Amino acid sequence: MSNGINESLWEFPCEHNFKVMGLSQYPLTEVVIEVIKAHAPDFDESRISEKSSSSGKYVSVTAHVHVKDKQQLEAIYYALDKRDEVYCTL
Repeated sequence: MSNGINESLWEFPCEHNFKVMGLSQYPLTEVVIEVIKAHAPDFDESRISEKSSSSGKYVSVTAHVHVKDKQQLEAIYYALDKRDEVYCTL
């Protein structure tokens, strides 16, 4: 999988913010927690926040995760992107 992660710009392990957007009709926070815990079992759920759009149609979830290596980072992004509830990730 090649998603443009330039390893020379990263120093692992590191803290990384995953920003995930989706429709508010889905339990997006729970989806994000489930995906991240599958790849980072020690993820602290208190390090997640949710914000609704002004219209209330969309929600964004930010998760602060301790990432051990590039493979773990890519695996989390890939798993999030595969979920139907996820509109996009940053």
